[in-house]
This record gives sequence, structure tokens and C-alpha cells, in this order.
Amino acid sequence: MSIPTDRHYSQDHEWLAADGTVGITEFAAEALGDVVYVELPEVGDEISAGHTCGEIESTKSVSDLISPASGTVTEINDAVVDNPESINEDPYGAGWLFKLEVTEQDELLDAAAYEELTAGGAQ
Repeated sequence: MSIPTDRHYSQDHEWLAADGTVGITEFAAEALGDVVYVELPEVGDEISAGHTCGEIESTKSVSDLISPASGTVTEINDAVVDNPESINEDPYGAGWLFKLEVTEQDELLDAAAYEELTAGGAQ
């Protein structure tokens, strides 16, 4: 499993890039199985770090999407809404979920700390 070093990670398995882009990790995508539906916040929504801002449905389960940061949603990835399987195919690239104008963020992990968290299979 690859964990990009250019972003930060929540213990809820979401990632946050420096430009405010948010997605779920490869670890989360693999744990979910085949993603079949995604519900994202809307552009202009104010969301809070650590709170539910959408959901991801897979063939195995439905999971809340927990925001790793607070701020205003500036963009959503319409392509991932139309083709949710891109989350499984490329969770750190084409499978990004939304972008935020970040005002505050939770205490996030760097790639090494996230790798340590997931090494034991924590979910």
C-alpha cells in the first residue's frame, strides 16, 4: 500500500492535501471494497473537522465521510459522483472527493504516522 508523503491523514482514514483537497486513503478504499455510491457536501457548505460531511457506500457497507478539516467547500469531484469506482482505482488521484477553503484542521498524521496506524490493520 502506498501512502503519499505530500498530504496529511486523519485517524478516520481521510487525507488532506496542502491545497485543501480531501479524499479517502487506499487503506479505507480497500477496507470498503467496491464503492458504488458517494454522497458529498455541496459547494458553499460549511463543514467542521471531525464531523460527518457525506457518505460512501460500497458492496460491503455504508460509511460516514468525516472531514479532516473545517472550512467552506469550494469544489466537489463530479466525476467521482458519476463513477464512484474511481475511489477504488485511484484514491489519491482521480478519486479525490472535494476541496475546502480550510479554516481549521484536526490534529492530522504525517505519512509515517499514518502508516504506523494502519500497519496493525486498525480501522
